[in-house]
Amino acid sequence: MKLRVKEIIKEKGLTMIEASEKMGFSRVGLYKHINGNPTIEILQKIASALNVEIVELFEPAQTNEFTCPNCGTKLHVSKK
Repeated sequence: MKLRVKEIIKEKGLTMIEASEKMGFSRVGLYKHINGNPTIEILQKIASALNVEIVELFEPAQTNEFTCPNCGTKLHVSKK
């Protein structure tokens, strides 16, 4: 399962460097954690620094917008 830490950092208006400093990691260390197999302690530290629940690090973003894989057009899907 892929972490969505980079997406959350972007949503929070932070850079990777700012986020890594807030978490107490180097930028390279943060990349290793989110691209590797982080421990629960690391996940707690990341979630706490980003002010989110750990589960949010794994959940896909809730969106109704999709990009067509053929033409790249952004499509908005609404429920009726």
